[in-house]
Amino acid sequence: MAESLLIPSTTNRQEIYDSLVPQIKALTDGESDLTANLANISAALKEAFNFFWVGFYLKKENQLVLGPFQGPIACTRINFNKGVCGHCYTSKEVVIVPDVEAFPGHIACSSASKSEIVLPAFDKNGEVFLVLDVDSDQLNDFSEIDAEGLSKVMRIVEGMV
Repeated sequence: MAESLLIPSTTNRQEIYDSLVPQIKALTDGESDLTANLANISAALKEAFNFFWVGFYLKKENQLVLGPFQGPIACTRINFNKGVCGHCYTSKEVVIVPDVEAFPGHIACSSASKSEIVLPAFDKNGEVFLVLDVDSDQLNDFSEIDAEGLSKVMRIVEGMV
């Protein structure tokens, strides 16, 4: 198991994702514990990009419940019809929010969060079983490059169930 990441010295997110995704795959290969893998993925994304907050919300009964994360304390439970995470869960689509203040029903876990991207992961039945939530303290910080790079990470997560 790797104990450190090799992150390119660049601000080009595409290059960082290209380097990081295979390292995440290697880091999680051979480990069957989902919680451990999600914790390491959160840490890897936080270390590589220095995002404000990176974490997972897992479907438990009729809510999304906080899972492994990196960053300040967070909302513990989110209803399926609330906030960006709930919208991602119900729409089953990647959601990019350039300005969280403009998103109807945004849940403000931290006033420092300015933009957000949330991605679903699907089980073998095509149902969302968790979402990856990434927050930035900068407005309009996420693009299709992030959606594509983080989607590759989510394919790794989907392979764990």
